[in-house]
Amino acid sequence: MNYQDTVSWMFQQLPMYQNKGESAFKKDLSNTLKLAKYLKEPQEQFKSIHVGGTNGKGSSSHMLASILQEAGYKVGLYTSPHLKDFRERVKIDGKVVSKQFVIGFIKRNKPFFEANSLSFFEMTVGMAFDYFAKQKVDVAIIEVGLGGRLDSTNIITPELSVITNIGFDHMQMLGNTLQKIAGEKAGIIKQNIPVVIGEIHSETEAVFAYKAKFTNSKIYFADQLITEVLESDLQGAYQRHNIKTVIQAIKVLNNLEFRISEMELKRGLLNVAKNTGLQGRWQILGEKPKIICDTAHNKEGLTYTMQQLQSENFENLHIVFGVVNDKDLVSILPLLPKQAIYYLCTPNVQRGLDAEILETIFVKNELVCRSYKSVNEALNTAKSKAYKDDLIYVGGSTFVVAEII
Repeated sequence: MNYQDTVSWMFQQLPMYQNKGESAFKKDLSNTLKLAKYLKEPQEQFKSIHVGGTNGKGSSSHMLASILQEAGYKVGLYTSPHLKDFRERVKIDGKVVSKQFVIGFIKRNKPFFEANSLSFFEMTVGMAFDYFAKQKVDVAIIEVGLGGRLDSTNIITPELSVITNIGFDHMQMLGNTLQKIAGEKAGIIKQNIPVVIGEIHSETEAVFAYKAKFTNSKIYFADQLITEVLESDLQGAYQRHNIKTVIQAIKVLNNLEFRISEMELKRGLLNVAKNTGLQGRWQILGEKPKIICDTAHNKEGLTYTMQQLQSENFENLHIVFGVVNDKDLVSILPLLPKQAIYYLCTPNVQRGLDAEILETIFVKNELVCRSYKSVNEALNTAKSKAYKDDLIYVGGSTFVVAEII
């Protein structure tokens, strides 16, 4: 198989969450543990930092990787989902894993994958751990895929656990209260391993404090400890929360065996996109009219992005918008500005909510809108109707952003 055949085969395995949704969520780590044993426990051959949370875990993971790269470490970075190419999920020092490694890993281990019915996510986690071990990284930043306690990444024993924040997302799998969701996220807190909590909520503070006490883990609440917010090339106003979280994480790492100077911290924050290749976070794609895309896709994330939109200078606001079919529209709709023109689209994944259904919902909520057959058709229409002093925002789903970057 060539690279494309290999990736296509991976996608065709047991339902992948980002395409299928709840049916793909496996509440069991047995397959991942079995795979790790088969691969000779690669996750034990490098240091790691585990990053979870509802929003901001991707940005925070990339910030941490960038800072550690500036400090001279060889840094692995495992994240999900990808935007354009599967290999974005597995990087070392900002460079994606080679096509040859992906092909070879699947070819060597395919009989085991098939015999044990491994899912896309399980084999991808195994691939990342195997790659980082073989390449002898100094440290790997491992982003949680979904939840925490039962996520496939949760077989590592990291140097540090980081939980950015807690919000209402993936409630079908994680629970319908902030306390329940926090309980799942707290599952990455390990015995005697310090943990940084990015944003504190009255509903979740006790959950994290209890778990940290139970595991004898030193706990740090970043938003209470960090007052200075350093600059970053990631421009979204919401990044200030992630920056505080990352600064506190670096302080904890410096109390361990890491050596990261203030200058390396600042340089890392200023060069996240350059050092790691991160895209889709308040990313400016064009000027006159200004075009901005962002992967925010739930109430907490969209609250910040919609607030920032209103702080921009523009004559008219055009919003290209699409969501997946399990999205909580009831909580999202009140956040959307009434004064905008909406170009509704269906993300090109099985979970994509049909744009015509979305249009019916938007009309009932008195939003000016029209549905289009594709993301690109919606964006091209917005471009054709926008004047040079207007603003076009593209978002609602990671998959919408992926199609236009």
